[in-house]
Amino acid sequence: MQEAASGAGSAKKSHRNTAGLISHASPHFAAAHLDGLMALYVHPSDGRAVELPVAEGRSERVIDFVRCSYLGLDNHPSIIEGAIETVRRYGTLHWSCARTRLNFAVLGDLEDALSDLFGARVITYTTVLAANLSALPLIASGVLTGGTKPVMVFDRLAHATLAFNKPVVAEECEVRTIGHNDLQTLEDICRQNDTVAYVCDGVYSMGGCAPIKELRELQERYGLFLYIDDAHGISIFGERGEGFARSQMPEGLGERTIIAASLGKGFGASGGMLMLATAFQEEIFRRFALAHAFSASINVAAIGAALASQSIHRTPELGVRQRALAEHISLFDELVPTAQAGSRLPIRTVVVGDELAAIGAARLVLDSGYYTSAIFFPTVAKGRAGLRICPTAGHTASEVRDVAAAVNRALKG
Repeated sequence: MQEAASGAGSAKKSHRNTAGLISHASPHFAAAHLDGLMALYVHPSDGRAVELPVAEGRSERVIDFVRCSYLGLDNHPSIIEGAIETVRRYGTLHWSCARTRLNFAVLGDLEDALSDLFGARVITYTTVLAANLSALPLIASGVLTGGTKPVMVFDRLAHATLAFNKPVVAEECEVRTIGHNDLQTLEDICRQNDTVAYVCDGVYSMGGCAPIKELRELQERYGLFLYIDDAHGISIFGERGEGFARSQMPEGLGERTIIAASLGKGFGASGGMLMLATAFQEEIFRRFALAHAFSASINVAAIGAALASQSIHRTPELGVRQRALAEHISLFDELVPTAQAGSRLPIRTVVVGDELAAIGAARLVLDSGYYTSAIFFPTVAKGRAGLRICPTAGHTASEVRDVAAAVNRALKG
C-alpha cells in the first residue's frame, strides 16, 4: 500500500490508499487473468507437478515453480498420514470456540514440541497473517516494553500482512516507515527515542533478507524491540529448521525479540506461529491476542500434519532436503542472472519492467509447461514487474534446467 512520507508531523498521516491501489493495479490483474495466469484451479500430481484443466475436459501436466514449499514437504507421505490419523483419532476437524475457552489436547502437544524444537515459547495460529494481526497491536500498546509505547518502525518492504496493521498500530503509537534495510535511519530513530520497535521480514517474499546481525547490534546498544516475520525462512535454515532469523540467535531470543513463522511453506504443514521468549509474553498473548481470544485454533488435520513435520525436522532427512534445495538454487543461478544470484535464499525474481511484458513472459513460460508468478504492483514497486521463481528441494535438476531455459526464451521473445 502507498502511504504518506514518513516522519513526525502534526497532521494525522494516512497509512493506506486502497482505492488508488485498486485503480492502478486492476488493469494488470485483468490482463493476467485473461492470459490464464491467476486463480488457477488444478489437481496435484507427482513431485512438483500439477494437472491444469484445459478445454473439453482435458488437462495438461505443468511443473509448478510458484508454491513456497521450499523443502518439498507439502506432499510428504508422513505429513499426509499425520493429518489423516489425527482427524480419525479426534473424530472432528474443527471446534468453533475461542482458544481462551477450549483447545484440542493434541494442540498442546504440538506447541510443546515446537517450543522444544525451536528453543522458544511457541503459540500457533491459523495463519501467519493471524499471528501478525495478533502481535503488532500488543507491541504498540507498550505492554511488552515496560509500559512505554514504542515508536513502531516498519521496513518499506515489510510483507503486506505486516503493513496492513499500520492504521491500527497508529491508534496506539507513532508509526514510521523507512527504506529497505536502512540501518542508519533506524539507528537515528533509536538515538532520538527511548523505546523503538522495528518490524521487518526475515526472508523477504520477493527476495533478499534482513541484516539480523546488525539489527541485534542495534538491539544491544539501544534496547530495540525486534518483530521479525520469518515465514519464508523457516525450516530451510538451521540444524533443526529454526529458520533464517532464529538460527542466528543461538543464545536465545531475549525479551525484546519475537519471531513469526509459517507452518506451511518450508515446514510443509499448515498454519502460523509466534516464537516468544518469556512466560509474561506468553500469558499476554494467550489472553489478549486477537486471534487467540476471539478465534479458533488451527484444525485437527493441520495439527497432525505439523506434528509429523516437526518429527521429520529432528531426523537427517531435514539436512538432505536443505542441501537439495541449495543445489537447485545454485543450478538456477548458473543459468538465469538475477539480483539474488549467489544467495542461499530460495526466491528468485527476474525483473522485466513493463507489467504487460512481464505477464506475456509468464504466459510463454507456462506454454513451455512451467508455471511461474507474474509479479507487478502492489506486490513489487511500479515499473519493476517481472517473474518470481521458487526452485525447491522437490524439483529435479532437469526441471530446474528446463524452467531456466523457458525463462530465458521468454525474455528474448
